[in-house]
Amino acid sequence: MNVILDYDSGNLDSVLRGFLDAGIDSIISKEVPDIKEATSLVLPGVGAFGDAMDALKKSGLIPLIKEHVKQEKFLFGICLGMQLLYEKGYEHGVFEGLGLIHGSVKYLDIEMKVPHMGWNQLSFFKPQDPILSKIKENDHVYFVHSYYVESNHEELVSYTMYETLIPAIVRKNNIYGTQFHPEKSGSVGARILQAYKEILDDYLSSD
Repeated sequence: MNVILDYDSGNLDSVLRGFLDAGIDSIISKEVPDIKEATSLVLPGVGAFGDAMDALKKSGLIPLIKEHVKQEKFLFGICLGMQLLYEKGYEHGVFEGLGLIHGSVKYLDIEMKVPHMGWNQLSFFKPQDPILSKIKENDHVYFVHSYYVESNHEELVSYTMYETLIPAIVRKNNIYGTQFHPEKSGSVGARILQAYKEILDDYLSSD
Protein backbone atom coordinates (compact mmCIF):
# COMPACT_ATOMS: atom_id res chain seq x y z
CA MET A 1 0.00 0.00 0.00
CA ASN A 2 1.12 3.54 -0.83
CA VAL A 3 -0.15 6.15 1.64
CA ILE A 4 -0.32 9.83 0.69
CA LEU A 5 0.13 11.65 3.97
CA ASP A 6 -2.70 13.97 4.95
CA TYR A 7 -1.32 16.79 7.09
CA ASP A 8 -3.32 19.70 5.66
CA SER A 9 -0.68 20.77 3.14
CA GLY A 10 -1.02 19.96 -0.53
CA ASN A 11 -3.53 19.15 -3.25
CA LEU A 12 -3.97 15.54 -2.25
CA ASP A 13 -6.64 14.57 -4.79
CA SER A 14 -4.48 15.30 -7.83
CA VAL A 15 -1.51 13.49 -6.21
CA LEU A 16 -3.73 10.48 -5.46
CA ARG A 17 -4.97 10.41 -9.06
CA GLY A 18 -1.41 10.47 -10.37
CA PHE A 19 -0.36 7.46 -8.33
CA LEU A 20 -3.57 5.52 -9.03
CA ASP A 21 -3.21 6.18 -12.77
CA ALA A 22 0.31 4.72 -12.56
CA GLY A 23 -1.19 1.52 -11.14
CA ILE A 24 0.04 2.11 -7.58
CA ASP A 25 -2.49 1.03 -4.95
CA SER A 26 -2.82 4.27 -2.95
CA ILE A 27 -4.94 5.99 -0.31
CA ILE A 28 -4.93 9.37 1.45
CA SER A 29 -4.59 8.90 5.19
CA LYS A 30 -3.19 10.19 8.48
CA GLU A 31 -4.22 7.09 10.43
CA VAL A 32 -1.44 5.35 12.34
CA PRO A 33 -2.34 1.75 11.28
CA ASP A 34 -2.36 2.74 7.58
CA ILE A 35 1.02 4.42 7.87
CA LYS A 36 2.57 1.52 9.78
CA GLU A 37 1.39 -0.96 7.16
CA ALA A 38 2.48 1.14 4.16
CA THR A 39 5.30 0.04 1.90
CA SER A 40 5.52 3.59 0.53
CA LEU A 41 4.65 7.00 1.95
CA VAL A 42 4.15 10.12 -0.17
CA LEU A 43 4.91 13.51 1.38
CA PRO A 44 3.19 16.24 -0.67
CA GLY A 45 3.37 19.93 0.15
CA VAL A 46 2.44 23.42 -0.96
CA GLY A 47 3.07 26.77 0.70
CA ALA A 48 5.92 27.80 3.00
CA PHE A 49 8.55 25.49 4.53
CA GLY A 50 7.97 26.59 8.14
CA ASP A 51 4.17 26.34 7.91
CA ALA A 52 4.41 22.86 6.44
CA MET A 53 6.81 21.69 9.17
CA ASP A 54 4.46 23.13 11.81
CA ALA A 55 1.58 21.24 10.24
CA LEU A 56 3.64 18.03 10.20
CA LYS A 57 4.55 18.46 13.87
CA LYS A 58 0.93 19.07 14.85
CA SER A 59 -0.16 16.01 12.86
CA GLY A 60 2.09 13.75 14.93
CA LEU A 61 3.34 12.10 11.73
CA ILE A 62 7.07 12.90 12.02
CA PRO A 63 8.01 9.95 14.29
CA LEU A 64 6.00 7.61 12.03
CA ILE A 65 7.78 8.91 8.91
CA LYS A 66 11.20 8.48 10.52
CA GLU A 67 10.39 4.98 11.73
CA HIS A 68 9.14 4.08 8.24
CA VAL A 69 12.45 5.23 6.74
CA LYS A 70 14.41 3.41 9.45
CA GLN A 71 12.67 0.21 8.36
CA GLU A 72 14.05 0.84 4.84
CA LYS A 73 10.60 1.30 3.33
CA PHE A 74 9.99 3.91 0.62
CA LEU A 75 9.30 7.64 1.00
CA PHE A 76 8.50 9.96 -1.94
CA GLY A 77 8.52 13.74 -1.42
CA ILE A 78 6.89 16.05 -3.99
CA CYS A 79 7.79 19.76 -4.43
CA LEU A 80 7.77 21.29 -0.95
CA GLY A 81 7.50 17.71 0.34
CA MET A 82 10.90 17.02 -1.23
CA GLN A 83 12.36 20.14 0.40
CA LEU A 84 11.10 19.04 3.83
CA LEU A 85 13.33 15.94 3.56
CA TYR A 86 16.38 18.18 4.09
CA GLU A 87 17.90 19.62 7.26
CA LYS A 88 16.93 23.30 7.11
CA GLY A 89 14.73 25.73 5.23
CA TYR A 90 15.34 29.48 4.95
CA GLU A 91 11.88 30.70 3.90
CA HIS A 92 10.78 33.68 6.06
CA GLY A 93 13.16 32.57 8.82
CA VAL A 94 15.19 29.48 9.62
CA PHE A 95 13.31 26.22 10.18
CA GLU A 96 14.37 22.66 10.92
CA GLY A 97 13.37 20.11 8.29
CA LEU A 98 13.07 16.36 8.69
CA GLY A 99 16.84 15.97 8.32
CA LEU A 100 16.61 12.77 6.30
CA ILE A 101 18.96 14.15 3.60
CA HIS A 102 21.95 16.44 4.13
CA GLY A 103 21.48 19.97 2.76
CA SER A 104 19.27 23.04 3.04
CA VAL A 105 16.59 24.90 1.11
CA LYS A 106 17.46 28.43 -0.02
CA TYR A 107 15.76 31.22 -1.96
CA LEU A 108 16.23 31.10 -5.72
CA ASP A 109 18.23 34.33 -5.82
CA ILE A 110 18.68 34.75 -9.58
CA GLU A 111 18.11 37.31 -12.33
CA MET A 112 15.44 35.23 -14.06
CA LYS A 113 11.81 35.44 -12.99
CA VAL A 114 10.96 33.88 -9.64
CA PRO A 115 9.01 31.73 -8.95
CA HIS A 116 10.39 29.22 -11.41
CA MET A 117 7.04 28.26 -12.90
CA GLY A 118 6.24 26.13 -15.91
CA TRP A 119 7.84 23.42 -18.02
CA ASN A 120 11.57 22.79 -17.93
CA GLN A 121 13.76 19.94 -19.10
CA LEU A 122 15.47 17.23 -17.09
CA SER A 123 19.18 16.48 -17.34
CA PHE A 124 20.38 13.14 -15.98
CA PHE A 125 23.09 13.02 -13.30
CA LYS A 126 22.67 9.32 -12.45
CA PRO A 127 21.16 7.89 -15.65
CA GLN A 128 21.29 4.36 -14.25
CA ASP A 129 18.75 5.14 -11.51
CA PRO A 130 15.56 3.10 -12.10
CA ILE A 131 13.32 6.15 -11.55
CA LEU A 132 14.58 7.40 -14.95
CA SER A 133 14.03 4.11 -16.78
CA LYS A 134 10.91 5.19 -18.66
CA ILE A 135 11.87 8.74 -19.66
CA LYS A 136 14.51 10.36 -21.87
CA GLU A 137 17.02 13.06 -21.06
CA ASN A 138 15.63 16.53 -21.89
CA ASP A 139 12.02 15.42 -21.32
CA HIS A 140 10.01 18.28 -19.80
CA VAL A 141 8.22 18.37 -16.43
CA TYR A 142 6.23 21.03 -14.57
CA PHE A 143 7.83 23.16 -11.84
CA VAL A 144 6.46 25.84 -9.53
CA HIS A 145 8.78 26.98 -6.71
CA SER A 146 10.74 29.95 -5.38
CA TYR A 147 13.17 27.97 -3.19
CA TYR A 148 15.52 25.17 -4.16
CA VAL A 149 17.74 22.57 -2.56
CA GLU A 150 21.38 23.47 -1.98
CA SER A 151 23.49 20.42 -1.11
CA ASN A 152 26.66 18.53 -2.02
CA HIS A 153 24.55 16.66 -4.61
CA GLU A 154 25.44 13.16 -3.39
CA GLU A 155 21.73 12.38 -3.71
CA LEU A 156 21.29 14.08 -7.10
CA VAL A 157 19.62 11.89 -9.77
CA SER A 158 18.38 14.54 -12.21
CA TYR A 159 18.49 18.33 -12.42
CA THR A 160 17.18 21.24 -14.41
CA MET A 161 18.89 24.52 -15.28
CA TYR A 162 17.15 27.82 -14.52
CA GLU A 163 20.11 30.18 -14.44
CA THR A 164 21.48 27.87 -11.73
CA LEU A 165 21.42 24.12 -11.18
CA ILE A 166 18.20 23.01 -9.50
CA PRO A 167 17.97 19.44 -8.17
CA ALA A 168 14.88 17.95 -9.83
CA ILE A 169 14.99 14.32 -8.66
CA VAL A 170 16.91 13.21 -5.60
CA ARG A 171 17.43 9.84 -3.99
CA LYS A 172 18.99 8.63 -0.75
CA ASN A 173 18.58 4.87 -0.39
CA ASN A 174 14.79 4.31 -0.34
CA ILE A 175 13.94 8.03 -0.18
CA TYR A 176 13.00 9.78 -3.43
CA GLY A 177 12.06 13.39 -4.00
CA THR A 178 10.94 15.43 -7.02
CA GLN A 179 11.08 19.24 -7.05
CA PHE A 180 8.55 19.21 -9.88
CA HIS A 181 5.00 17.85 -9.75
CA PRO A 182 4.89 14.44 -11.48
CA GLU A 183 1.08 14.46 -11.22
CA LYS A 184 1.00 17.70 -13.27
CA SER A 185 3.73 16.71 -15.75
CA GLY A 186 1.66 14.86 -18.36
CA SER A 187 2.96 11.64 -19.86
CA VAL A 188 6.51 12.21 -18.59
CA GLY A 189 5.32 12.52 -14.99
CA ALA A 190 3.10 9.46 -15.48
CA ARG A 191 6.07 7.42 -16.70
CA ILE A 192 8.16 8.50 -13.70
CA LEU A 193 5.42 7.23 -11.38
CA GLN A 194 5.18 4.01 -13.43
CA ALA A 195 8.92 3.55 -12.90
CA TYR A 196 8.35 4.11 -9.16
CA LYS A 197 5.71 1.36 -9.26
CA GLU A 198 8.30 -1.03 -10.72
CA ILE A 199 10.75 -0.07 -7.96
CA LEU A 200 8.09 -0.86 -5.34
CA ASP A 201 7.17 -4.13 -7.08
CA ASP A 202 10.84 -5.19 -7.07
CA TYR A 203 11.10 -4.31 -3.37
CA LEU A 204 7.99 -6.35 -2.51
CA SER A 205 9.08 -9.34 -4.58
CA SER A 206 12.45 -9.41 -2.80
CA ASP A 207 10.90 -9.61 0.69
